[in-house]
Amino acid sequence: MGYNPEIVEMFGVSRKDVRPITVEGAAGWVQKLIQHPHAWVIEAGGVLIGEIRLDRVDPQDRRASMAIGIYDAASLGRGFGTEAIMLLLDHAFGTMELHRIAIRVLAYNARAIRAYEKCGFIVEGREREAAFVNGHWHDDIMMGLLSREFISPHAPRVACGNTGEGE
Repeated sequence: MGYNPEIVEMFGVSRKDVRPITVEGAAGWVQKLIQHPHAWVIEAGGVLIGEIRLDRVDPQDRRASMAIGIYDAASLGRGFGTEAIMLLLDHAFGTMELHRIAIRVLAYNARAIRAYEKCGFIVEGREREAAFVNGHWHDDIMMGLLSREFISPHAPRVACGNTGEGE
């Protein structure tokens, strides 16, 4: 995990607060990820580019929140995040039998919002002035996805067009 100011700003970190990553910091991050029961690394071409996880998993209400971060600037906009989200959702709604996944995103993080919408998330609300970043207040967007709304990448596809039967 690196500390690219443009990337961590999307997570709500002010540029003035970005510090170079240390060996100890990286080791701590890896250990925390290893100990998390619902966290995975995202890799592309054998290189770690990010992480994705389910937090606050509630088995009673069958819900959780999702967090994702792509830390490699060269990997942004290439579909890796969308692919990771779809895999996580398939696992969450399939294997884990969850009913609802929620996510919060800063309103200025348009790239993330597009990725979440592409995966089926729906904007459910706005928390006004919830984050103080770079000397300004910013809104958080709350998004959610229900199991019945999710279309698994493994679901059988129905062919469209001429079926070969009478017209």
